[in-house]
Amino acid sequence: MVVAMTGLEKFSYLEDKIYQVIEQYQALKKEKESLEREVASLTQKLGIALAEKDRLEVQLERLYVERDAMKLKVEAMLDALSVIEHEVGQAVRR
Repeated sequence: MVVAMTGLEKFSYLEDKIYQVIEQYQALKKEKESLEREVASLTQKLGIALAEKDRLEVQLERLYVERDAMKLKVEAMLDALSVIEHEVGQAVRR
């Protein structure tokens, strides 16, 4: 059954719809602002993380260089010990 709406009922219905739209707009605006704050925070955290990554890459490269230098020194000491061992062995045999 179709009920005919009076002009005042139509106006009241339209008013209700307008208020619903306003409430939805305000809720979406708050959500947008919250998401924008979250994006800004995540962007800042990403910047910090990238800077830390760069710092750690530089430190890692430095540690690789130090490791290689130590390896060369240890190999040189082992070679020197080998030479001394050989000389001591020859001196004992004489």
